[in-house]
Amino acid sequence: MSPTAPIPRPAARESRRDGKPDAIQARGLQRTFKGGVEAVRGIDLDVAEGEIFGFLGPNGAGKTTTVRMLCTLLPSTAGSARVAGIDVRDDGAAVRRQIGVALQEIGLDPLQTGRELLELQCGLYGITGAAARDRSRELLELVGLMDAAERRTDTYSGGMKRRLDLASALVHSPPVLFLDEPTTGLDPASRVTVWEEVRRINAQGTTVFLTTQYMEEADQLCDRVAIIDRGLIVAEGTPQELKSQLGHDVVSVALDGADIAATKAAIGELAGLERVVTERETLALYLEDGPGSIAEIVRRLDGEQIRVGAISVARPSLDDVFLQATGRRLEGRQEESQESEREAVA
Repeated sequence: MSPTAPIPRPAARESRRDGKPDAIQARGLQRTFKGGVEAVRGIDLDVAEGEIFGFLGPNGAGKTTTVRMLCTLLPSTAGSARVAGIDVRDDGAAVRRQIGVALQEIGLDPLQTGRELLELQCGLYGITGAAARDRSRELLELVGLMDAAERRTDTYSGGMKRRLDLASALVHSPPVLFLDEPTTGLDPASRVTVWEEVRRINAQGTTVFLTTQYMEEADQLCDRVAIIDRGLIVAEGTPQELKSQLGHDVVSVALDGADIAATKAAIGELAGLERVVTERETLALYLEDGPGSIAEIVRRLDGEQIRVGAISVARPSLDDVFLQATGRRLEGRQEESQESEREAVA
């Protein structure tokens, strides 16, 4: 298989888990902006009711544009999409009644308390009086903010604001929740707390469509993952399926200025070597027995007087899946094209 050949995607079908129907379905979805910028280049999606579906990719890959189309905030250029069984183009108002949305930008009034903000949000959906108070209390308990309910939101930490934003997206009990990079900018402890809240929300039956640029987040949270790069889905499956398709250990050799061709030639037909992928100043060697091959790799490089940097071994990760599908790594590209998608959406 070529290093840039995409991992095969499973065929589309009516349900993905336990025979349940699709909560989200898209076919050939595209969005082209002024100047011919193709943010989303024709994607298919099938998200089953009740699952946490991860949309993994670097900044500028098309994640936010896709979410905005599915949430009716942005019209598609071509293709079709249905959310909660409703066509997003034909009846956007009905779609919006069935979804909750928490975008990257947290929109909280700094002068309101957490309780006041949720009660106001309830009012927007026709939930008033005692029902609004009960629903706000229920959501504050769900996201662990009862102790901060009477505090103004400008006193909340970043993680608390994110959890309150999640709660505000749930006031009308939507069957589908869209989370666009919900943990970006959070510290590790706050990120784990948000993960716990997402799991708790999903356990109540809510379908979660989560975009992220963090591989660990996708690995920890998601039932299935689609990896998007430059507007195209390049791999799809459960995290374990995607990693198991690579099969072997990954030995990384930091070149540190060593000649790439000479280093590859020295390693040659190493026993159990399936393929070699070059990414910047690193060779990724896919081997049946990574730890057992280290000594032989070092011996061969020494024999050719090739000096390299660190040599490490690991089981395949979602970053290795991205590397296999695109020829470059997802990690280390988080700062690339940070403005491209924001400018396109603006």
